[in-house]
Amino acid sequence: MTDQLTPIDRAKYAAAHCAADFVQDGMRVGLGTGSTAAWLVRRLGQRVREDGLRIIAVPTSTRTAQLGREVGINIVSLDEARWLDLTIDGADEFDSELTLIKGGGGALLQEKIVATASDQMVVITDAAKEVKTLGAFPLPVEVVPFGWQATKVLVEEILASMDVMGRQSSLRMNGDQPFVTDEGNYILDLALGRIGNPRQLSLVLNQVPGVVENGLFVDIADQVVIGHADGRCEMRDLTTGSPETSFAQVNLREATNIFSDL
Repeated sequence: MTDQLTPIDRAKYAAAHCAADFVQDGMRVGLGTGSTAAWLVRRLGQRVREDGLRIIAVPTSTRTAQLGREVGINIVSLDEARWLDLTIDGADEFDSELTLIKGGGGALLQEKIVATASDQMVVITDAAKEVKTLGAFPLPVEVVPFGWQATKVLVEEILASMDVMGRQSSLRMNGDQPFVTDEGNYILDLALGRIGNPRQLSLVLNQVPGVVENGLFVDIADQVVIGHADGRCEMRDLTTGSPETSFAQVNLREATNIFSDL
């Protein structure tokens, strides 16, 4: 059955499978959004059904909430959980300091709220998402619908003084209509090419009237699990102050047990 998975899918499965081992009985866990996070949710559902794992989970989107319930995970709101032991989520890009670009799936606001309400954030990804400098992936910025075009102009104006390569932004669309987030907002995707100072850019963007949040995650992630197509996982831990790398191996045949959920 794993023959039906692409190399990228196998890498995502490996990362999710390894990261699922961080989750222990009784934990309150934040569940990310996106294709890699979906593998994680399915793996945790498998542990709930087969191993009796007992957790409560806070989803970062309606899509994740629906999948979590389908696989048997106890889904609650962040207000009910109040604080989380761990959040596991994907990333669109990450650098050596574990600064992230997130929001390709349109859930960046809830993802950032959940991640920062956690004792620990673990990033799950494939090796292609690692970059020397952030910015090749368009930076999502969530904005309120009222006056979004004026907000777009202001964002592009402040980009002129930032250490970035490009300044163009575009409204994310869903067919012929604007894409709408779970919170009822729009998303501007910034084609920056390169982000020289992510911390400064994040702070400045969030000062623009109409901007709700941006997809730069600075000083939030603690560890990254990088999956490879051969089932190997590379785990880096920044909690010690300098990257520590370890490796694990996942049996890809086990993907057969949850592939039918896709």
